[in-house]
Amino acid sequence: MRVRARQRLRRRTVRLPCAAALVALVAVVCSTGPAAAEPPAMSEASARALAAARPAADGSRLVAAVAGPGRVVELTVHSAAMGRTVSVAVAPAADPARPAPVLYLLNGFDGGAGSGDWRAGKNWFTQTDAVEFFAHRQVTVVMPVGGAGSFFTDWRADDPVHGRQRWTTFLARELPAVIDSAFAGTGANAIAGPSMASIAVLQLAIAAPGVFRALGSYSGCARTSDPFGQVMVDTIVTGTQGNTLNMWGPPTDPAWAANDPYLHAEELRGTAVYLASGNGAPGPLDTLGGPGIHDNPATLLDQLVIGGLLDAVAGRCTLQVRDRLRELNIPATVDLRPNGTHSWGYWQQDLRNSWPMFSTALGL
Repeated sequence: MRVRARQRLRRRTVRLPCAAALVALVAVVCSTGPAAAEPPAMSEASARALAAARPAADGSRLVAAVAGPGRVVELTVHSAAMGRTVSVAVAPAADPARPAPVLYLLNGFDGGAGSGDWRAGKNWFTQTDAVEFFAHRQVTVVMPVGGAGSFFTDWRADDPVHGRQRWTTFLARELPAVIDSAFAGTGANAIAGPSMASIAVLQLAIAAPGVFRALGSYSGCARTSDPFGQVMVDTIVTGTQGNTLNMWGPPTDPAWAANDPYLHAEELRGTAVYLASGNGAPGPLDTLGGPGIHDNPATLLDQLVIGGLLDAVAGRCTLQVRDRLRELNIPATVDLRPNGTHSWGYWQQDLRNSWPMFSTALGL
């Protein structure tokens, strides 16, 4: 009995140091905290972009380039005009080693940023097949992220919520210089956007003659300085907590007319123009199985009611711009669908339908 007792005691004394060692090991591991995060991956395309990128004339420059999901390269670009960095997602041309023209895709109301990360937002790269559609085409597709409620214009004053907004300068001067050097750009550019961005692409083409050879304006209202247009613009800007006084001043300020593409349509002469809109009536994509609906009745109802109202208005606005361009004898491709709402499924179709015109204008 005494022998067995001594054996049991020895077994316990062996186990206790082992248990103490295990507790100590756990304490050491826990005290070190989580492992350091892995640095972002560097793809061949992002490495090439970093090596080739050159700053713009005002000092705007490429700060970082990392591999994003799939073919996408995620850029961080410093804007000298805005005094901060801007996120830009890029889908390189099919052969990144060869020169390629550039297609800029602007997002709508919230700038495509979601909660700050474009991968969680609603934008061209998450809501459409743009990355896949252009995968085998010799064109670099560039999607700036941010600019919610900004109309992608140069604001006259810093905004307490949005800070310094100099989007026209960034998109027309700073970013193209960086992109062309980083991705072997040919100097030929096109630009497209829906909703709020549909107005901005017209403004940008007018403000920076020759920078964009072609534009696609989808589901928008270009007439921004008449009473209806001012209400529309103010609704969008204040919807993101911005202040139109900091953008174009009070309603009587000449800056409103100066930034109205309808009034300055003559300056679109020589630019390839594609206009498209639905009329708000339910269309083939406005179903539970439609793009982005995911069989959710509440999402479908929102698209039918809010999206329907928005494109009912946008359809009438598009007619105004069409008629204005006809008065000026400026050619434009106009697609006024017999149905369709303010939603990404239709804008994906618009982009695909625009591509032949873009391709020709870009020299492809």
